[in-house]
Amino acid sequence: MLYRKSGLPVEDELVLCTITKIQFNSVFAVLDEYENTGMIHISEIAPGRIRNIRDFVEEGKKVICKVLRVDQIKGHIDLSLRRVNEGQRMKKNADMKSEQKAEKLVESLAKQQKKNINEVYEEVAGKAFKRYEYMFQCFKDVVEQGLKLEDLGIKKDIAELLTKIIKEKIKLPSVEIKGTLSITSYESDGVETIRQALSKIKDKEISMTYLGSGKYHIVVVSPDYKSAEKLLKLKVEAAVKFVEKNKGIANFAREG
Repeated sequence: MLYRKSGLPVEDELVLCTITKIQFNSVFAVLDEYENTGMIHISEIAPGRIRNIRDFVEEGKKVICKVLRVDQIKGHIDLSLRRVNEGQRMKKNADMKSEQKAEKLVESLAKQQKKNINEVYEEVAGKAFKRYEYMFQCFKDVVEQGLKLEDLGIKKDIAELLTKIIKEKIKLPSVEIKGTLSITSYESDGVETIRQALSKIKDKEISMTYLGSGKYHIVVVSPDYKSAEKLLKLKVEAAVKFVEKNKGIANFAREG
């Protein structure tokens, strides 16, 4: 993994470590993100009394630790295993896996341009880290927010090719909410009423298909259910109210 932070970690920071040495009452581990070594006292391995420290750790194993204390002068780092809960452990592991995925994309870019991976990584990550903690967060914004890598100072040729690779390889999770909107109007200007009502539903996250007999299939695609529900309610209510205001009948039926 190429990802590295400069300096020393701060207290309470969660860090990915590799166990390197096990003693009777302590464990030593390399902080993968810093390349510094930290120490885990036996009392910080797990709750309760520990008879054999090797029942909990082994050399070469990757673990998530919490930084307890940092001696900025001597560079000594005290770590804890037992103070990291399952939720924190899962999130940190997910962040590291995502960062490894981002590095694979940079590696692909370097191969396509026939350049040294470390040089390309420095060009991309060096600029991304000025705004983001992780490079993957930057790549996610390229897909989700339309971020332009050139705006971060990344060279144009690298930015353009990397953007293409990112959009091909990173697919953000999404949810769908579906339903059928029925609209009926017997007024002389009913066609125009329906047209304007449907225009109130249009959105980049909404697709609409005419089913016939005044029925329209509505599909909302959004990153999460909360956002999808909010958008659907806002758009459908606006359309229904407009139809009813113009003496028509409208209702929406959810699927599922």
